[in-house]
Amino acid sequence: MPSSCWFIAAASAGTPSPPPPVLAAAGDGGNKSGTAPTRYNYKAMFVFGDSLADTGNMCANKSSADPILLTFAQPPYGMTYFGHPTCRCSDGRLVVDFLAQELGLPLLPPSRKKGVDFGRGVSMAIVGATALDFEFLKSIGLGYDLWNNGAINVQFSWFRRLLPSICRSRTPHSCRAYLAKSLFVFGSFGGNDYNAMLLFGFTVDQARNYTPKIVDNIARGVEKVIEMGAMDIVVPGITPLGCFPIYLNMLQTSNKSDYDHYGCLKDLNSLAIHHNSLLRTKLAGIQSRHTSSSPATKVRIMYADYYTNLAEMMRRPSPSPSPGGIAACCGAGGGEYNWEFDARCGMKGATACADPARFVCWDGIHPTEAANRVIAGGWLRGPSCHPPILKH
Repeated sequence: MPSSCWFIAAASAGTPSPPPPVLAAAGDGGNKSGTAPTRYNYKAMFVFGDSLADTGNMCANKSSADPILLTFAQPPYGMTYFGHPTCRCSDGRLVVDFLAQELGLPLLPPSRKKGVDFGRGVSMAIVGATALDFEFLKSIGLGYDLWNNGAINVQFSWFRRLLPSICRSRTPHSCRAYLAKSLFVFGSFGGNDYNAMLLFGFTVDQARNYTPKIVDNIARGVEKVIEMGAMDIVVPGITPLGCFPIYLNMLQTSNKSDYDHYGCLKDLNSLAIHHNSLLRTKLAGIQSRHTSSSPATKVRIMYADYYTNLAEMMRRPSPSPSPGGIAACCGAGGGEYNWEFDARCGMKGATACADPARFVCWDGIHPTEAANRVIAGGWLRGPSCHPPILKH
């Protein structure tokens, strides 16, 4: 399959909670309330991850890529906020964009963009990123170029190369202190590892066998950013895989018992819940190893939940006044999910729905800006980040 923007990155599971507060209206910029504690007046934000947080890395060299493969670089992507495609896999802003604006930071440039100031933040995230190294994926028969865009280990190499420009003339000690006053978002990772497996012939049980290794790689990445000086790290889980049109179309089954009451594939959601549970346990262990008697010097690891928010929104009937339903807003696939591989959003003939704000899913794989806004609100103030980023 071509390297189009059809990757799911993910997040947490658990008991459904009330919808989180929605952020202020589009274009509001940063947090003007002045109520955030001093520690949370972040100097910068640094992001690792996949298409859920890619602010343009996949398109950095698009002049040498076939535009047919880069469907997310075509209209109507970007229509809601930017008015044109920005290489984000949505109709507008991503969760990390909302976080940056609420924290008074600029929208993050992609790390592969030239001639940009990275001093206040940068995104290493890229479409197709995996937790598992590409060499390992090759060793289990999944060595497709699709999954060779920038795994965790590759994104770390990008970040290390950028450190001199991030820290500028600071000494190593002051650079570390600068990173300590910045927010790190590490993930989501894992969704594309499961994409690689499930969409290329692995069963759910076979994919589940690799969950411990996937989670271990994420945990090692968290430890690495702590070693570099990070103190506040948001670590998202993965999404409800079984509720997204890409899977519902490509892995559809005639057995009605394979689906839950809302039309989602139960086995895939069970896999996502398993991943998120293992991740939370692993993060709790890391947190316990990085304790401090002083709140000012204590590492704070925040597990961020994509799963519950998205699952709750997708259970609402569509269309509804707020984001709801399973079907994709953009595409030319028609049918129950409005998704077909050869008729994806950004391809010839594909159109967007009249009101993306009433949909959860933008292109069959990624959330709309409206859904991203809700998720970001839950991460900033609760209840879907543990602890919330702006916890007082």
